[in-house]
Amino acid sequence: MYGKVMSACLHGVDGKLVEVEVDLSNGLPHMSIVGLPDSAIKESMERVRAAIKNCGFQFPLQRITVNLAPADIRKEGAAFDLAIAVGILQTSGQLQLERSEGTIILGELALDGSVRPVPGVLSMLATARENGILRAIVPSPNAREASLVTGMELGSIDHIADLKAGTDSLFRCSRSLSASAAGSDTMYAPRQGDNFSDVYGQLHAKRALMICAAGMHNILLLGPPGTGKTMLAKRLPSILPDMSEQEALDVTKIYSASGKFADRSSLIQERPFRMPHHTISAAGLVGGGTIPKPGEISLAHRGVLFLDELPEFSRAVLEVLRQPLEDRHVTIGRARAVYRFPAHFILASSMNPCPCGYYGSESASHPCTCSPLKIEHYRAKISGPLLDRIDLQIEVPRIDYGQIIESLPQLSSEAMKEQVDKARQIQLDRYRDTGIMFNGELYGKLLRTHCNLMPEAEAMLRKSFEVLGLSVRAYDRILKIARTIADLEGSQQLNASHLAEALQYRCLDKKTPV
Repeated sequence: MYGKVMSACLHGVDGKLVEVEVDLSNGLPHMSIVGLPDSAIKESMERVRAAIKNCGFQFPLQRITVNLAPADIRKEGAAFDLAIAVGILQTSGQLQLERSEGTIILGELALDGSVRPVPGVLSMLATARENGILRAIVPSPNAREASLVTGMELGSIDHIADLKAGTDSLFRCSRSLSASAAGSDTMYAPRQGDNFSDVYGQLHAKRALMICAAGMHNILLLGPPGTGKTMLAKRLPSILPDMSEQEALDVTKIYSASGKFADRSSLIQERPFRMPHHTISAAGLVGGGTIPKPGEISLAHRGVLFLDELPEFSRAVLEVLRQPLEDRHVTIGRARAVYRFPAHFILASSMNPCPCGYYGSESASHPCTCSPLKIEHYRAKISGPLLDRIDLQIEVPRIDYGQIIESLPQLSSEAMKEQVDKARQIQLDRYRDTGIMFNGELYGKLLRTHCNLMPEAEAMLRKSFEVLGLSVRAYDRILKIARTIADLEGSQQLNASHLAEALQYRCLDKKTPV
């Protein structure tokens, strides 16, 4: 006897449809699972056996072969448990489900037959919908998450015994859930308390961060301890443009696949902000493992990856950022598969000017104690190619006592975001139908088309290129910054003032006077 049901697994952060084929034949009672299953799937034999017996069904005393097709793709996780159990019960004639051939079934089984949630439901159902499967049975804790995939008929299940009443009853109970989710507000509440008005002074750094947010540029904050570098970077999400529906769906899929999706009832609408510790490994940053999982740079997709005290990170770890910063994705190869993770993020970082932190801002109480050689070695921890990929390199100086006690109003996140949103709308209109959304994504012909300099600006850039010894990559990034500055001012032309401001944000391109 032969039966088949549809299920799915995760391949990176994307779903992959899997056919669960069940064959019952005469012979000694035995159950085997083939099709490159991992340990969790092999162990599902015992979970399925116990769940079927403890729910009043009869486990077939026959030779049972379960095939997970396609057989050349590695499968992992416990999401196949429910599909395997349904396949066995249908093939043995103990269960008849309506339209099971067009239904995807997901869920992990407990020994008593209850159905537990699984990660990655959003990605797997999105793939099922793309392939024409419009019905799904999922664990009840995953139902809200599943309802975010529009156009699918959903059935939620708490216990395998619920299937005795037929699938139609499951779908009837879940229609109200799908209807309410479709009309609900999926916006997360914005972060409270993180506002640029809390930061005294530092108007130069705030201006740079506003440019960073408007064009999605990478930024490095350089300055002595206690000047507010970390405080400024943590407030960057408060001025970032709101995510589009597609961006929110992409971010939510990553968090769902990685098991970090805490609120399953709504899409993630707040741009991610990730701040890993400097002891993180390369695999923790870009992703990895026997079956690779997303790393910090993928969890920061469409948001901010903040590396505090950049030189304290291992140089080998920092160097793995070079390819994702250019390609906007990470490719991890394994013997049986190649995994691709999205990694379109803003790299925000901070560092001291020297090991003691006080070079260039010496005072009687805090003199710099570092030799020129120590300063050179400290800064050499960050390679030239990586610095080239950081658009904005900003000095954050110490502020005096008067700036702290003065009662002048500080520049707030609300005022900054208003300017960022205007600049973003200009970019959306300009790049319509080009496949990009921000100036930071400009490349090749598009860069030349939209970043034409006025004659005086061209002459200024030519001289700066020779004096500072800029690379071609730095040249391109200066043009992108100038384009964003012009957008913030509502200007179509790139004139000398826009370029001059862009050039001053490359402080590390100047030779260090040590």
